[in-house]
This record gives sequence, structure tokens and C-alpha cells, in this order.
Amino acid sequence: LIDEYRLLVYPVVLGRGRRLFADGTLPTALKLTGSRTTSAGVAVHTYVPQGRPTYGTIGTEP
Repeated sequence: LIDEYRLLVYPVVLGRGRRLFADGTLPTALKLTGSRTTSAGVAVHTYVPQGRPTYGTIGTEP
């Protein structure tokens, strides 16, 4: 079980690479509990699991 996720987002695009989560990982809703940016521009986000995700729709309004 994972109590907390800490994701670091670096300001660079490398192209192809390894997936963050492996195939077969169960869908999980996450709640953002903290966010900061380092002096080097790295975004540090902290999330906690919130159970099953809910899904909506994305589109343009008429």
C-alpha cells in the first residue's frame, strides 16, 4: 500500500522513456496535499490516494 505519492516534475522534455506506473496498475483518485517549486524549477507535488476515480467528459461548450 502507498500512503503518499511525491511526484517531481522537471522542466525538460526528453521524449520517450519508461512509464511512471506499470501496466496493470489500478486506477486511483489522488488528492493534492502539497505543491512547491524549487529554485531550479522542479515542481514537487504531494498526493494521497482517495479511492476509486470518477470520470467526467471533456469538450467544448456550445
